[in-house]
Amino acid sequence: MSITPFTVKVLEQCKITLPPNETTTTSFLPLTFFDIPWLFFSPSQPLFFYEFPHPTSHFTATIVPKLKQSLSHTLQHYYHFVGTFFPSSDLTKPPLICIDDMSVALTIAESNGDFFHLCSNYPRDLKDFHLLVPKLASSFSLEGKEELILVLAIQITLFPNVGLCIGHAFHHVVADGRTFHNFFNTWASYCCSFGSASSAFPLKSLPLYDRSVIIDVKGLEEVFLKEWRKRRLVHDIAIGREPNLEDVSGMVRATFLMSATEMEKIKCFIINFCKEKNQTQPVHLSPYVLTCAFVWVCLLKNQQCLNERVKHEDLTYFGFIAGGITRLDYLGPKTYSGNCVGFGRASVKIKELLGQDGIVVAARAIGSTIKKLDSSLFDGAEKWILDWEVFHGSEQHLHAKWSPKLKLYELDFGWGRPKKIEEMSIGYTRAVSLIQSRDVECGIEIGLALPKSKMDTFFILFTKGLSVLPCDPLINFS
Repeated sequence: MSITPFTVKVLEQCKITLPPNETTTTSFLPLTFFDIPWLFFSPSQPLFFYEFPHPTSHFTATIVPKLKQSLSHTLQHYYHFVGTFFPSSDLTKPPLICIDDMSVALTIAESNGDFFHLCSNYPRDLKDFHLLVPKLASSFSLEGKEELILVLAIQITLFPNVGLCIGHAFHHVVADGRTFHNFFNTWASYCCSFGSASSAFPLKSLPLYDRSVIIDVKGLEEVFLKEWRKRRLVHDIAIGREPNLEDVSGMVRATFLMSATEMEKIKCFIINFCKEKNQTQPVHLSPYVLTCAFVWVCLLKNQQCLNERVKHEDLTYFGFIAGGITRLDYLGPKTYSGNCVGFGRASVKIKELLGQDGIVVAARAIGSTIKKLDSSLFDGAEKWILDWEVFHGSEQHLHAKWSPKLKLYELDFGWGRPKKIEEMSIGYTRAVSLIQSRDVECGIEIGLALPKSKMDTFFILFTKGLSVLPCDPLINFS
């Protein structure tokens, strides 16, 4: 019996502008030192799957107009998402250009794919998902001299009578996870309000774009711009370059769940181990730290189990993003729209993670790094760009995207919470995504992309590792 190939058919391609205005204005939104490191990162590509048991006719006639109108109204508040990034040829600080009649590319599509298969946790072919990711328009010429790079594209794909997927591609230079969450939540809220008795959705607070509230106390802007100029001049780096599908050939993606009960088992193992060995307990055993430590160890052991070349004396790094608003030395406005995050990088020798106390070592390293950022967000910040270069595409090092603190599963457009959320960029950056669990209270969903054979081995290590805790040391599972 032949299997129908998974296809996506484009129904409409359009551009969503801000609501009509009598005048067209141009604003140049300057980048801060928080934005500049993101010039070296590829776009983020989150996919939000929603159950939607309606036919194409209802979708195109009723839902699509509401989504377009609500997106337009949202963009009037988050206007930097319709802007373009302008990396000038003279290597000066690149700004974001925001013009009222600029737009966000929106693609409306229809798929014959298996919606519930794509929303599952078990391993699925990574290539299928890329049909649901919108294409960020390639750079184009401004008067034939400079290149402009769009920072956001959206694709809404209907699975008739079953569900739909809202896919994004956005450049982090315009927004951190917190700002993107606020943007998406505003869009969802506007969409819910349109067509109701009261169609006016009152924003609780307007986004703040005043860049003067970000104070560069350590002169980091010039440090980061120096790195930007050096790489732009020598390597001619392409900002926002999207991946080649050949880079993810043969890879699958899967979701692993870490429940609160399993986190408690890991915590008990660490505490008991430290007591038995008369060691100091790690300073910060939060759910995030416990989850990251366990995954970090499992991935290193995965390489060892597959007989991959592992240099035990080498360092392995774990990187993560730390919210900056609450860690500034002054009171930062929570409504600030843009980037305000720090970069954390924990490091240990590979042999330490492969030892009997590997998970203890991992938790101590990650927790200590978080505490260091708590006390001084900018300590060592001048090395943020250099420190993070090692992560892209690396299997020896691991970094996390997103945060369980962002309530992504609460983003409701009027047809319920998301059925599943996937971050596509982890397929080629070799990162791991960490978001709140949809169905398990206080749980964390771990998104991972690996070649099929490696995913199978990781599944064994992850599940068996949790099953033996807290009685047996982690080194004993195989």
